[in-house]
Amino acid sequence: MLRAITALLIATVSLGAVAQAPANTPVRVRGVVEKIDGQVLTVKSRTGEKMVIKLADGYTVMGIAKASIADIASGKYIGTTTLGERNGALVAVEVHIFPESMRGVGEGYHDWDLRPNSKMTNANVANIAKMGRDRLITVQYKGGEKKVLVPPTATIVAFTPTEPNVLKPGAHVFLVTRRQPDGSLTAARVSVGLKGQVPPM
Repeated sequence: MLRAITALLIATVSLGAVAQAPANTPVRVRGVVEKIDGQVLTVKSRTGEKMVIKLADGYTVMGIAKASIADIASGKYIGTTTLGERNGALVAVEVHIFPESMRGVGEGYHDWDLRPNSKMTNANVANIAKMGRDRLITVQYKGGEKKVLVPPTATIVAFTPTEPNVLKPGAHVFLVTRRQPDGSLTAARVSVGLKGQVPPM
């Protein structure tokens, strides 16, 4: 009897933890806008799932425009998705350049979900060196430093303020949403590709 009661208590606690875990959990959404109705954005994700996101009052829209390696300079605040290493450096899949107003966003080195085993590093550019056709970038963040190898195949983009009217059906978007206790998704910022650019992060 005691064993049965103990098992029931453990199950109850476990179920409670599962029920609470999704609340306010970050959910990254990548896909194409299907429609926007007031502050309700519907996105078809890259996996084909329909995602409905409630946008916050005063939400911001950031454009993502094509850039080049020449736009990455010392002192810039960047983010880079990396996959694996080569010669002791992380290998970049993409690099996105933040405007100064976004300095500090997501700072650090952590797991990312663009591809299996990918990582994200958001940090300040301390140094850039040429290595044949590649660039070796040293980035620094609070408590750490990484070396990132940027090959010619890496996608490079820059965030830029843009008008909300670019957020329309067919536009490619990236959002970091929050899962609410009722299961719904909310977001305060939408990143949208400009001139057909697909957000690469």
